[in-house]
Amino acid sequence: MSIIASGEANPNNPMPVNSWKCAVCGYIFRGVNPPAECPQCASTVREFVELTEKGILHYDGKPFDVLLINGSSHRGNNTSYLADLAEEVLREKVVSYRRYNLSEFAINHCWCCYSMRDNACRYPCRDQLDDMPAFHEMVIASKAVIVASPINWNNMSARLKDFLDRLNCIQNRYLLKKPGLTEGKVVGLAISGHEDGATKTAMDIYLYFQQMGFMLAPFGIAYRIHGAQFNTITDTEFLKNDPLVIQKVKGMTNNVVEMMLLDSEKKLKGHLVPVCE
Repeated sequence: MSIIASGEANPNNPMPVNSWKCAVCGYIFRGVNPPAECPQCASTVREFVELTEKGILHYDGKPFDVLLINGSSHRGNNTSYLADLAEEVLREKVVSYRRYNLSEFAINHCWCCYSMRDNACRYPCRDQLDDMPAFHEMVIASKAVIVASPINWNNMSARLKDFLDRLNCIQNRYLLKKPGLTEGKVVGLAISGHEDGATKTAMDIYLYFQQMGFMLAPFGIAYRIHGAQFNTITDTEFLKNDPLVIQKVKGMTNNVVEMMLLDSEKKLKGHLVPVCE
């Protein structure tokens, strides 16, 4: 449940009061500007968005190459910076892309319809009540997906897990003996974390895409974070001044694009045998 607080305005210089929502925890603040720190979850001002009437996300049907997903609960922190670096490469290579920060969208838990009966899990998804159906269409329409993820207790974020769980309706087409919609596409991963947790998290994420016929780009996993001995408040500044994170994430993105340009999706169509559960 959202908590609403009010900021003070100068009575001698009245300004329009806006409503700001923390995209992490849902806290709502009313004031001219958002607070420097969320009093409920301690997120920075970067996580506040102006509260406006917002409808369900829709895909406009226009073709594009890369779907870039920031799977963090924080839209403006370390994982977001990794997504920023990926964006730079996509712009430099003049590759069409769309970026989404999952914290800004409504994605329900998977209803697990397949546990009722196999053919109950279908595409289009039965749950048309949130933003996920538009993401389904974009995963299918794009040629490649790049996912940036934090590590939350040795795994991906809960938001990203919900997003990936909801892709089951696409993967389940194979079990229903229907034509696949994603085989031969390319995926790349950027993880904000240390090697042990980053490798595990990357492979946990990749398993979802592998089950849908995606191919991991060569050198398609990039990871980097500040040392565990440092206070996390210093992580962002470190990353933005670290040449290694730039090299890794930009290199991974370059590799995704080069793999995508081989047009493997078109060349492999009709030649693959789905091996998934």
